[in-house]
Amino acid sequence: MSISTPDSVASILAAPGGSFLLDDRRPEEVFTPEDLTEEQRQIAETADRFAREQLLTVADRVEAKEPGVLRSLLVQAAELGFTSVDIPEQYGGLGLDKVTSALVADHLSALASFSTSFGAHTGIGTLPIVWYGTEEQKRRYLPRLASAEWVAAYALSESTSGSDAMNIRTRATLSPDGSEYILNGEKMWITNAGFADIFTVFAKLDGDKFSAFLIERTTPGLTIGKEEHKLGIRGSSTCPLILADCRIPTANLLGEVGKGHHIAFNILNVGRFKLGAACVGGARLAIEESIRYAKDRVAFGKPIASFGLIQRKIARSVVHLFAAESMAYRTIGMMDAALATLPVDAAPREIQKRIEEYAVECSILKVFGSEMLGLVADELVQIMGGYGYVEDYPAERFYRDARINRIFEGTNEINRMIITGWLMKRAMSGQLPLLAAIRKLMDELMQPPSFDVSAGDDAPLARETALLANLRKITLVAAGAASERFMTALADQQEVMADLSDCITAIFALESSLLRARKLTAAHAPTATLAQQVCAVFAEEALSTVESSARRVLAAANDGDALTTRMAVLRRFAKSTPIDTVALSRQIAQICIDAGKYRF
Repeated sequence: MSISTPDSVASILAAPGGSFLLDDRRPEEVFTPEDLTEEQRQIAETADRFAREQLLTVADRVEAKEPGVLRSLLVQAAELGFTSVDIPEQYGGLGLDKVTSALVADHLSALASFSTSFGAHTGIGTLPIVWYGTEEQKRRYLPRLASAEWVAAYALSESTSGSDAMNIRTRATLSPDGSEYILNGEKMWITNAGFADIFTVFAKLDGDKFSAFLIERTTPGLTIGKEEHKLGIRGSSTCPLILADCRIPTANLLGEVGKGHHIAFNILNVGRFKLGAACVGGARLAIEESIRYAKDRVAFGKPIASFGLIQRKIARSVVHLFAAESMAYRTIGMMDAALATLPVDAAPREIQKRIEEYAVECSILKVFGSEMLGLVADELVQIMGGYGYVEDYPAERFYRDARINRIFEGTNEINRMIITGWLMKRAMSGQLPLLAAIRKLMDELMQPPSFDVSAGDDAPLARETALLANLRKITLVAAGAASERFMTALADQQEVMADLSDCITAIFALESSLLRARKLTAAHAPTATLAQQVCAVFAEEALSTVESSARRVLAAANDGDALTTRMAVLRRFAKSTPIDTVALSRQIAQICIDAGKYRF
């Protein structure tokens, strides 16, 4: 299997997954959007131009589900190579790096209905065959999927097993002569089902062996149900699959019997980081629309873009997008750096392991990115007022389309559990020295308290750097208290797990933003000052998030003197003189308003 890795990740550190919670990184060790190669920039520009000139111009036809329009757009995307980025060259693909793959997902997200269909086809629909298919399966299907002659779909969810994926009821049995598998059951909410040609379907063989199967559309016993009428992404096809004595050759087993969960969960990791990238692209366009309207709309004799509360909305959107974008490309850069050490003929399983290393970061991207896009879409509607609430303007579609992202690829609730659970599991196994870091911090707490983080070094971003260090300490104190109180039953304390997840996410978001801002500052980039301002505003929000979340964790895990002592520790590390975020937000907004877009 060929792996193409650009020179732009040559100096990037393939840091262990989750290590951001404990270890400091240098700016040169992380990948940022400013590190894209010229070729990657050209691909991004081509994808952006395709989105604006081909997708948005037929948005009404897509939303109306005009027959053949969405599929024809997939073919047009294939002609530009977008559907073949993740497919190896020997099967008709381009075999490009993960950063380029994310760039395509990012810039094709202008129309969410298309983005959803595209992602289902190129990601969760095609990658199971790339990674787990036999040689015969790859040669049969991948060239057709690369060209979009065939469209792929992924069928895991059922009416009773949305988040609980292992609880599926679809069953498979082996025929008496051993030549076929016979499947019975029903799958729900299957993207692309209305026109897909090949489905990756999960079922339990003999009632307990969770396995995956490839089923072609024309297979007898497979019926496609009616299109769902959805709140958002209305132009994408979403139908149930009904399997009634659906017979497929045994050669259509994907991977190994009883190992279907490996396929399901590894593919979802890719789905999550690509969804995070797509949310970045969607938010970028929504901010552009917010600024355009705010500059054109006049109230009380002047453009509403000059009003402080409108500027606050624009700045808040920009700040959150900068954090999401920084995290997304940092994570994907680490993946490419890890993949760069593999030989060109590396087995698919080795590639999967390198990507699986960043499972917690993928879940963070999914949660933060989807909630960031929801915030940006909501602010767009509010800026447009009544116009934002009617179908004649794109804000209404942005708003409806954004909502599904908190449900896709595992709900945000499930992903919050994954973030904390994955890190705790690594800590217990010794793969992540989290417990040692907590013990070290407890020893440090016996020392005299440090000064307020607002004091001392006045170099650019020094305050944010010190604040990040203290937020890590607060999170370690909270995680230590929760582990001590609940031990192996921590996974049953979902509220505590979610609050710890929000602390962890805030740390990754702040550090990613900070490292990018430091990198821009060192390069004397035109956007360096803006990046510093954005980082300063986000740091205040990260402090608020971590402090409030940690308070809830400590109260749930302690009482009496223990609670009093740990709350004193929390106050010590959260001590900070606030900065003027009102002025900073005005400056951030004005720079983007003058540019007419998200400035980075």
